[in-house]
Amino acid sequence: MTYSDAITRLFGLQTLGMKFGLESVETILSSLGNPEKALKCVHVSGTNGKGSTAALLEAVLRESGLKTGLYTSPHLVTFRERMRINGVMVSEEDVVGLAEEVWKVIDPEKLPTFFEFVTSMAFLYFKREKVDVAVVETGLGGRLDSTNTIKPLISAVTNVGLEHTEILGDTLEKIAFEKAGIIKKNVPFVGGRMAPEALGVIEAKLREVGVRGKLFGRDYRIAVAGNLSGRPAMSYEGLRWKIRNLVVPFAGEYQADNAGLALAILEELAALGYEITEERIVSGFAGATWPGRGEEFPPGTWPADKSGKATLILDGAHNPEGARAFGKYLESKKGGNIHLVTGVMADKDIEGVLGPVLSRADYLYLTRPVYFRAASPGLLLEKIRGAFGEPSVPFTLHEELPKALEAASLKAGPEDLVVVTGSLFVVGEARASITGEKTVETN
Repeated sequence: MTYSDAITRLFGLQTLGMKFGLESVETILSSLGNPEKALKCVHVSGTNGKGSTAALLEAVLRESGLKTGLYTSPHLVTFRERMRINGVMVSEEDVVGLAEEVWKVIDPEKLPTFFEFVTSMAFLYFKREKVDVAVVETGLGGRLDSTNTIKPLISAVTNVGLEHTEILGDTLEKIAFEKAGIIKKNVPFVGGRMAPEALGVIEAKLREVGVRGKLFGRDYRIAVAGNLSGRPAMSYEGLRWKIRNLVVPFAGEYQADNAGLALAILEELAALGYEITEERIVSGFAGATWPGRGEEFPPGTWPADKSGKATLILDGAHNPEGARAFGKYLESKKGGNIHLVTGVMADKDIEGVLGPVLSRADYLYLTRPVYFRAASPGLLLEKIRGAFGEPSVPFTLHEELPKALEAASLKAGPEDLVVVTGSLFVVGEARASITGEKTVETN
C-alpha cells in the first residue's frame, strides 16, 4: 500500500458520516491492545480555540524537555498534520504502517467512521513512540467523541458556543453538556471563559464527579496589556504563578484567552510534578506555531507568483462565535481597504459565519474550496442577500479559490489587507496555493 492508497482508503470512510458512541472505537482499541491506556494525556475540548490551546501546550511541554505527541483535526493541507511528535508531522511511511495495522483488526461488516479509525492510529502511534505527554484535541463534542476513551492527566474546555447544533443540540446548555462529558472523576479540570449558561452546566458536572475544577475568573485571571504587531501581550495570575508581559504568538486579542487556559493547564501539570518554568513558557510560546489562524503573509510572499502588494491574513473562523472574535480583530487592523475572500461549508450557519466579517469588508470575493461540503458562491450570495440585503460593497463570484486570490491580489494596494476566512478548508487550499505545497489532501 502506498501513502496515496492509504489516505484514499481512509477518506472513503467519510461516506459513513458521523456517529455518536464509543463502542466501535473501544472495540478497535481493545483489538490493538488498548494503546490509549499507556498514554499520559491532556484532553482539550471546546467550541473555539482548541487547536491554539493545544499548540501552545505542546510547545511549552516540548521546551520543558518532554517528548510530546499532538493530535488535532482537521488538517489544512496534509493528513500528516493530524499527528505530530515533538512538533514533527507523522511520516508517510508511518501513516501507511499504522493504517495497515488498524485495518487488520477491523470487522468489514462493521466499518468505523473516519475519525474513529484515525484516533486509533494516533493512540497507537503515540504509544509506540513512547511520548511523555500527548495533547489530544476532541473532534466533535466530547462526551461521545472517539478521543474520550482516554483517562487524561487533565481535561479542559476552552469555551462553549453554538456549533454543530444538529448533532450537539441547539442551546448552549445542551452543547455544554456534550463538552462536559470529558470531565472525569479524579482528573483535574480547567475551564476557559464561558457564558453563564454553559458554566452552570460545567459546574454541575464537576459536582457530579466530585472535582472542584479550576475556572476562569475564579481560580485564574488574565489581562491584555497591549499588542506587538497584532500579537497580544498579557499577564496571568493563577493559584501558583504570576506572569507578566507574556507575548502570545498568535494574532488577535481573543488568543489571550487560549493562552490563559494553556497556562492554567500547565500550572496543573506543574502541580503534578512536571518541571515547567516561566523561562520555558516564554521560550515555548515564542516557538509555537498554528498555521491558518490569524496567520499573516507579508507583501511579496503570495500568491504563487509572489506578486501580492498587500498583506494577506488567513483565519479559519467557521462558526458565529469564532467569526465575531475574528471580526473584532479585523477592526483593530483597519487601515486601508479590506478585501474579503470567503468560502463556507453548506452545512454551517452561513449567515452567522459571514455577518461579523462582512461588515468589515470593502471588497468581497465569494468562492469555494474543492470540497464536496462547500457552498457554491451563488449560494453564499443568496444567503447574504436573504439575511443582510444586497451587498453594499463591490463583489465578485469565483468558482475556483486561486482565481479569487488572484483577483484580490491584483486589486489590493500596499495599505490594504486581503483576508481569507470562513472555513478551515478554504484556508487550507489558499495556504497550499501560496506555499506551493501539493494539492490539499481532501478531508
